[in-house]
Amino acid sequence: MGRDFGKVPLERALSKLGVASRSQTREWTLKGRLQVNGHTVRDTMLMVSPETDRFTVDGKPMRNDGWLAIMLNKPKAVVTTKSDEKGRRTVFNLLPSELGTLHPVGRLDMATTGLLILTNDTRLSSYLTDPVNKVLRTYVVTVAGEITEPELAKARTGIMDDGELLKPAEITLRKASGRESHLVVKLTGGRNREIRRLCAALGHEVTQLKRVAYGPLQLGALEPGRYRRLTREELNIKPPAAPAAKKLPPPPPWARDKRKRKMPPGRRNH
Repeated sequence: MGRDFGKVPLERALSKLGVASRSQTREWTLKGRLQVNGHTVRDTMLMVSPETDRFTVDGKPMRNDGWLAIMLNKPKAVVTTKSDEKGRRTVFNLLPSELGTLHPVGRLDMATTGLLILTNDTRLSSYLTDPVNKVLRTYVVTVAGEITEPELAKARTGIMDDGELLKPAEITLRKASGRESHLVVKLTGGRNREIRRLCAALGHEVTQLKRVAYGPLQLGALEPGRYRRLTREELNIKPPAAPAAKKLPPPPPWARDKRKRKMPPGRRNH
């Protein structure tokens, strides 16, 4: 039988359609929740047609409403911008051209690595980056020298730097030696180079800085320079609600109680 060039593996099809990541497809398939044309499937490599086959989860249709978000593991020496006047590599050099319409959610400086979200949803970006919403960003930090408990206490209280209060939501020490210390720092704001400035104020230079989580989203084992599509479930986002049904006007008083129905005003028995 000749190969159908319109077909691709199931996990690739759903990723291509933007309705599920490959890992999400594997999870649904393993749990028997995913159907193709009404039949439950157990093989993520099943060849399907993204254009003509019907995909459902728990019997409910999967739809792509144009919403798109990805997670990129940003490597070093890459800038978080669409173009760079100095000719440096940007995060968009790591992505296919069809993802060029996305925008980064916040920024990671050139020397910082790790989790970067890109999306076409401006409301999502605003929500995630607004300090009022207190969405935690988690970083693993390596600094030169030994961080002491008094220094940690000072950081938790907050340090003024250039007119700004630098105060992490959480800061914990993983291990320390005379050569270097390893920290986990959580922020809810997006001040420029906040962790580097905070550590410098304590007398320690940051030698490595990596973001490993953003809200509920974990970087996990995603390799540097690689990306994957995200689902609303991963970001704990609900899909757009259906338009609310118009409320009908209340019935007239004479029609509310069937047991004691009154005649409408102006009408009389003849």
